[in-house]
Amino acid sequence: MLRYLIILLLAVASAAPAETRVPDSRAEVQLSFVPVVKRATPAVVNIYARRVVKQAASPFANDPFFGELFRNFGTARPRVENSLGSGVIVGTDGIVVSNYHVVGQATDIRVVLNDRREFAARVLMGDEESDLAILKLEDVEGELPALPLRDSEDVEVGELVLAIGNPFGVGQTVSSGIVSGLARSGLATGNLRGYFIQTDAPINPGNSGGALVDIEGRLIGINTAILSRSGGSNGIGFAIPSALVRQFVAQAEAGATAFERPWAGVTGQPVSADMAEGLGLSRPGGIILSDIHPQSPLGAAGLTPGDVILAVDGAEVNTPAEMIYRMSVAGLGAEVQISARQRGEDTIRAVTLSAAPETPSRDTRETGARAAIPGMTLSNVNPAVMADYNLPLSAAGVLIERPGPVGLRAGLRQRDLLLSVNGVAVADTAQAERALTDARRRLTLEIQRGKRRMTLRFRL
Repeated sequence: MLRYLIILLLAVASAAPAETRVPDSRAEVQLSFVPVVKRATPAVVNIYARRVVKQAASPFANDPFFGELFRNFGTARPRVENSLGSGVIVGTDGIVVSNYHVVGQATDIRVVLNDRREFAARVLMGDEESDLAILKLEDVEGELPALPLRDSEDVEVGELVLAIGNPFGVGQTVSSGIVSGLARSGLATGNLRGYFIQTDAPINPGNSGGALVDIEGRLIGINTAILSRSGGSNGIGFAIPSALVRQFVAQAEAGATAFERPWAGVTGQPVSADMAEGLGLSRPGGIILSDIHPQSPLGAAGLTPGDVILAVDGAEVNTPAEMIYRMSVAGLGAEVQISARQRGEDTIRAVTLSAAPETPSRDTRETGARAAIPGMTLSNVNPAVMADYNLPLSAAGVLIERPGPVGLRAGLRQRDLLLSVNGVAVADTAQAERALTDARRRLTLEIQRGKRRMTLRFRL
């Protein structure tokens, strides 16, 4: 009996909570984020941007059809649009990263450092799809404080992070939280598409373009968006990973003015639970390919429709956005290892990444005054055009880049594909321009708009 009593007492003692003690040193009393903040905040800047836009008096100004009909109605009045945001210095020579929606198309950009120094800035590269912009500060003397970039591929859920920015224009502010999730690729806000780090560190308007740093003061992401019904932070914020930021900076420093993504040349969809069993997979995951362009680098490596892409360089991918992200952070010219399931067997294919090819040449032309529809801008469809205008891989013919005033009144739209003129198929812009110029009395256009084919008939 005594033995059992001793065992019981030992069990209770081991289960007792640890004793709370008072900090016994000055270092423990002052334990905080102060060292991290002191290290990171000098490299986070406030950005004030403005652009002058002409606001037409016509109520139809923004209508795609009536806007052209009434474009000379009323007098256009200039209006100044201001935006406020944040940025991060990543190069001691004055290279700054921010969001496209903060500085994109701005005519005047002013950057204010934490020590109150001010610089004018210009945009080296902007990308609306990723919502990233690279700036260069003007007239920089000496070296500026810059944040080192940590490889965001090593970031784990649960890590402590700080969000630094200028929310609501009140001045530089620091908020803390953790990494709440990774591989968030389902977010779609405006033109924003991509792959994000999720955090619960409060992010509010004005924080856009600011830094998300780890507890060592290294940049792991650029704050870019929140999910909120009120417009304020609800603890669901998103940051663009530093691995992608690094590629943007590298291309901008190399002289590029637009970000070039590796082109996959495939379409596919996530593998669901119902599909996994039929494909011989132990669990849902990966992307099953439904179509491959003849010029696709993945096709050249031996992948075919029906194959399942499981990983890129060892990192699992479950959506097309994840796959493109993994290819983008690898960079153009890099060779990546694609893990796939082909005909029931696992395989690895080496793929060299490249931009969408300009083959055949897009040969952009504008129809002249003698054409049946003058002022229309046409381009040949090729992989680069498909990528620029988000066209399906099956797109063919001639793309209408801009229909022009006459084309708009005729019912044409940007991104329409011109397939034939007066019953004659047009394979390139030269044929299309010639056919439109030779048209007499009547004009029949066969076009493709999305998944619909349409025939438009006119008397000239």
